[in-house]
Amino acid sequence: MKTKTTTFLKKVALFTLILLSSKVISQEEKPKSTLDKLLSKINLSGSIDGYYRYNLEAPNDNSVAPKTSFANDNGFALGMANTVLEYEGEKVGFVADLVFGSRGEDAVFNSDDSAQIINQLFVYWNVTKSIKLTFGNFNTFIGYEVISPTGNFNYSTSYMFSYGPFSHTGLKADIAISEKWSAMLAVMNPSDYTDNNPFDTYIAGAQIGYTLDNGSAFLNFRYGNEGEPGEVGPTFQVDLTTGWDLTQDFYLGVNTTYVATEPQESGDASGFYGVALYPQYKTSEKFAIGIRGEYFSVYNGGLTDVIGLDTQGDGDVITATLTGNYTIGELTLKPELRIDTTSEDSFLDNDREAVKSLSSFVLGAIYKF
Repeated sequence: MKTKTTTFLKKVALFTLILLSSKVISQEEKPKSTLDKLLSKINLSGSIDGYYRYNLEAPNDNSVAPKTSFANDNGFALGMANTVLEYEGEKVGFVADLVFGSRGEDAVFNSDDSAQIINQLFVYWNVTKSIKLTFGNFNTFIGYEVISPTGNFNYSTSYMFSYGPFSHTGLKADIAISEKWSAMLAVMNPSDYTDNNPFDTYIAGAQIGYTLDNGSAFLNFRYGNEGEPGEVGPTFQVDLTTGWDLTQDFYLGVNTTYVATEPQESGDASGFYGVALYPQYKTSEKFAIGIRGEYFSVYNGGLTDVIGLDTQGDGDVITATLTGNYTIGELTLKPELRIDTTSEDSFLDNDREAVKSLSSFVLGAIYKF
């Protein structure tokens, strides 16, 4: 049986091999073979991040934190090393997106040990100028936020992102209807079961997109049985993600989602819904400031151990997250103040008494290459 130390050393060795290989490729000025020519077309990118987190008026022993994904440890903590290998040919290509570290492990939580470093792994085929087929494991098309910290303005993540799907494995077709309109259809494993399908059930995904020069809007859907047949009913989700440059320096993003899981027998559906606003203002070439205001509600026990629920299984939370982005070359520093306020007791204060509010400070550091 593999030990955690052995698994970790293998991950480190693989990461080192990737970096060394990329260095050799970049130094090769004149490829001498077909393989060299192929490798010279592979692009290497990624990021490395870490953070410091401190609770205000709450214990700092890793016992109290918002129940959202990532950035939940106290003190100085590790994010992840993210390495992305891409090949883009005229008709076909691939992406191998590898993650190392606690953020990456949380993102691929349903993967077996052999696949715990794979964030994305897919091939694609540009069938025509308007149709692209993708086969494999890809990050979700649902929601505003993403796994990589380089793709988010805030360092901590929202409740809607944390409890929507992270990734899918399956086949999807992206269709360019016109210069402004697009569509996507997909058939996939149950959400976040990325390296296999243990249930012999499948879900359908769909998207309608509208894009202009100053922004875009996407209406997303997923439907299907996300678990063991006979134990849970089908889940339906509708999600709207949109963002627009209202002026040269002011941007506004919006995300709203609704999730309902039908009971296996009689009874009411359960799930959650929410809405978040992302206003951001760029004060200079190096600094921008923004706030994420989110309302998130659980009904009929649709989620447990996330926020406090009443006797009917209902509860909600309002979160305000103020974040600055300061850029120093390829390095971005993200100081962040976050306040979570729930309808029922969900946190502890310094006296270990149950309370409805938690204030915390985070400083994230992200290097992008």
